[in-house]
Amino acid sequence: MPPSSEHRLVRVEDYAPFIGEEAVERILDKARPLQDLRVAHVNSTYYGGGVAELLSPLTLLMNSVGLLTEWRAIQGPSDFFSITKKMHNALQGGCLRFTRMKRRIYEEVVYQNAVRNLLDHDRVIVHDPQPLPLVRHSRKRGPWIWRCHVDLSQPLPELWDYLRPYVEDYDAAVFSVPEYAQSLKTPQRFFMPAIDPFCIKNRDLTEAEIDERLARYCIPTDLPLVVQVSRFDRWKDPEGVVRAFLLARREVPCTLVLLGNIANDDPEGQEVYEALLKHQEERVILLIREDTALVNALQRRAAVVVQKSLREGFGLTVAEAMWKGTPVIGGNVGGIRHQIQNGHNGFLVDSVEQCAERIVQLLKDPRLRERLGQRGRESVKRHFLLTRYLEQYLDLFAGFEARYLLKH
Repeated sequence: MPPSSEHRLVRVEDYAPFIGEEAVERILDKARPLQDLRVAHVNSTYYGGGVAELLSPLTLLMNSVGLLTEWRAIQGPSDFFSITKKMHNALQGGCLRFTRMKRRIYEEVVYQNAVRNLLDHDRVIVHDPQPLPLVRHSRKRGPWIWRCHVDLSQPLPELWDYLRPYVEDYDAAVFSVPEYAQSLKTPQRFFMPAIDPFCIKNRDLTEAEIDERLARYCIPTDLPLVVQVSRFDRWKDPEGVVRAFLLARREVPCTLVLLGNIANDDPEGQEVYEALLKHQEERVILLIREDTALVNALQRRAAVVVQKSLREGFGLTVAEAMWKGTPVIGGNVGGIRHQIQNGHNGFLVDSVEQCAERIVQLLKDPRLRERLGQRGRESVKRHFLLTRYLEQYLDLFAGFEARYLLKH
């Protein structure tokens, strides 16, 4: 990394108060044999959604331990991202009519990106289905890894049959949880995502800083806040969150804030947001803002954070809220189930009605909120900080045979 007298990256050593000196030394020991390894991450957007949120700090942390790590995002016209969004939905159990024209657009745009991106790195990690075929059009100088972040528990069979041969061109496939494992010739690994506790979204805020940020957006704090922070995406079920809130406030006065963004690679986001506008009123607040300090303030001041997803590869916003000691109600799906132990450090729900009941229960019981919040923060500290994720990648990189280049 280039020298700088003014700026410094967050280092693994900075995590010592959370993970301990022994874990820090273990990670640094694993990184030493990989010094100057050239690594590239490729996804479909630099902003919006969990993958970009994860890659931003991960690529810097990799650089901080001596891996020469780059981040590339593919480009394409709106119809390409419309198709890949439909593919994303179908991989999570939705429907898709994957016509010959859609396939041609998908394949041609990825090929164009392969031409304009020289990926001759020692390790290449390609994220999700959008750039998946890159492997067919690039000269591999080292192992390529496909990192899939979506919920693959029920993929549309026809689409998965089409994508599988591309996946099997990779040297490893990484999924978030074991439930997403597939029948593949390619070796499979399972890495749950993790959060950066030092970024603006997750670092400590004073009460005055929280007050200032909420006041800036005219968010009332006279009643308990129920908050969901997510992309405006049907799989996040914002409509269900509104319905649960409307049921809950019959018993406990409260305010709902739905804060989201529209990812650059998600053309459906605007439609979802506009459909929600009919619910907006004094106590139902919808916000599209690119303000990570606002996310932080809302998650800290909220009495309850909800992540009522219908499908969820992992759900970074769950870990983010738990890190702040705020109780979380999550959909009983995918990666959320690996973060929340129902009744111990949060609640899992299967319906609008269950969600409403848990909101009421938490709003009426401050001691329960405090207990679940403390346990939630501790579980993130133990399992979902970025150093653990980095260490898994270091193990994977080191595990490839040294003879790889001779074979290829």
